[in-house]
Amino acid sequence: MKTRDDIRNIAIIAHVDHGKTTLVNEMLKQSDTLPEHMQIGDRALDSNAIEKERGITILSKNTAVKYGDTTINIVDTPGHADFGGEVERIMKMVDGVLLVVDAFEGTMPQTRFVLKKALEQHLTPIVVINKIDRPGARPAEVVDEVLELFIELGADEDQLEFPIVYASALNGTSSYSDDPADQAHTMKPLFDTILKTIPAPEDTSDEPLQFQVSMLDYNDYVGRIGIGRVFRGSIAVGDNVTVMKLDGSNKNFRVTKMFGFFGLKRVEIQSAKSGDLIAVSGMDDIYVGETVAAADHPEALPILRIDPPTLQMMFMQNDSPFAGREGDKVTARKLEDRLKAQLQTDVSLRVDDTDKAGAWMVSGRGELHLSILVEEMRRDGFELQLGRPEVIYREIDGQTMEPFEEVQIDIPSKYTGTVIDAMSQRKGEMQDMSDEGNGQTRLVFLTPSRGLIGYSTEFLSSTGGYGIMNHTFEKYMPVVRNWTPGRVNGALVSINAGTATTYSLQSIEERGQLFIDAGTEVYEGMIVGMNNRETDIAVNATKGKNLTNTRAAGKDHAAAIKTPKDLSLEESIEFLNDDELCEVTPQSVRLRKKILNTGERQKAAKRKKIASTDKK
Repeated sequence: MKTRDDIRNIAIIAHVDHGKTTLVNEMLKQSDTLPEHMQIGDRALDSNAIEKERGITILSKNTAVKYGDTTINIVDTPGHADFGGEVERIMKMVDGVLLVVDAFEGTMPQTRFVLKKALEQHLTPIVVINKIDRPGARPAEVVDEVLELFIELGADEDQLEFPIVYASALNGTSSYSDDPADQAHTMKPLFDTILKTIPAPEDTSDEPLQFQVSMLDYNDYVGRIGIGRVFRGSIAVGDNVTVMKLDGSNKNFRVTKMFGFFGLKRVEIQSAKSGDLIAVSGMDDIYVGETVAAADHPEALPILRIDPPTLQMMFMQNDSPFAGREGDKVTARKLEDRLKAQLQTDVSLRVDDTDKAGAWMVSGRGELHLSILVEEMRRDGFELQLGRPEVIYREIDGQTMEPFEEVQIDIPSKYTGTVIDAMSQRKGEMQDMSDEGNGQTRLVFLTPSRGLIGYSTEFLSSTGGYGIMNHTFEKYMPVVRNWTPGRVNGALVSINAGTATTYSLQSIEERGQLFIDAGTEVYEGMIVGMNNRETDIAVNATKGKNLTNTRAAGKDHAAAIKTPKDLSLEESIEFLNDDELCEVTPQSVRLRKKILNTGERQKAAKRKKIASTDKK
């Protein structure tokens, strides 16, 4: 069998924040790729503004580094399970993976998720124990954890013989020793291990073409771009080829442009052959999983399987009293066009029409997946409203099933009882509990996904901000009956429009937690805070102090209120109940009731109460 010894194809996989993107950065710096005078910033591959702000990878990125005579194609993948749709497809493009594991944290839920995907594709693994210089690092124990995880996930004998490289990506050092003192400022051990361990692609360039699209990109000048691997044969600009569609039909097209990856650039190329990772334009409606084949020998590759969405949320045109004040894209048509455009590149997303004008049901892989989309839209000038997130139920073998997640929680031991109680209320079943030393406890639960909606804020509050929670989709299980999770506390709802005053907010804050400050404009039906009790309360946030000529006895005190809670976009979405919406604009995130008029809302609540009583 002929092989292409001049290239290697690898993906970098890891739990979120274990250092994948930083490691790729160092590989770029220390290879023979960039000009000597060129300086690159930290995490250069995270080019998206939200990626840089949050320190996470959202979209998979392709790059390639030159090491000696070999080109190493590298795909940096997201570590968060919400973007697992990206990870699954990448595994088809590569021959091996670098599994990066934090030398202190060890294996985490997403480590399991991404490794499982790699082992299912029978990829060759290399384990990188990163952050070896971190205080409290325990490399020997972490290697044992990794080995246990490989065994648990059913790795074969060859995969269990994985090589290990110890590194500090932040410092640009690596070695074969787990002693931090042996670290040297070089990535040579890692490069050498890649060349020695990762199999070179098979050279089948003299056979008929097979190229499969694993990712999509879009460019206003060349249209849709299919990114993937040439599995067989060769392809060149000007070739007439056939796209084998997912529905079984075939469509012919001419290759107009092709790109390869090198360093931080996408470079235009004229031809490619088996083993190359490339981007191809000229196909208007190509989708992930479709095969581009030789016109005279159309033979499809197996279709890529992508896990279906597990969470859905209603996206609506903004119809609040403040609609159109802060955004320049407010019409239903523009909102629909933007959502449909997102489908061009995000294959884990689904957008369905509803029977309500100006409203669409958008389904994704989790709260983070959908909230990132909303954040991108508001930055593009959109105004919209969001409904409460809901899990997606599925009929399996005639039974209604709901998604369950594995939840791993690391907390100071003194909060253990509080967290166990909260998780049991959310129907979480404890799978494991272990003492991690230094007063830390690790808890593992299997929990219905709907029980986790809205829990993040409460979790951080109940653990004093010291808790760390990670969760990843595990499987669909029978629906938990006679249980409706949701916010326990009621809302403080404005009964009129105007500007909030300190005088009024002083009396309101005795009822609960404020979300707005004095000087904030409010409208009737807008939520201004959270009640201490279970019921909603209608409040007047705009009332001013009556001025008289009579001076009250005693000393005047400067009017002041406690600092209100400034809810993030994610926290606002988590707060929602079924009768509420989140209004999102480029400048503001507001919470509101679906029915703004106080009287109409109270009548609707009475009708609902009577209807539920009649059912009983």
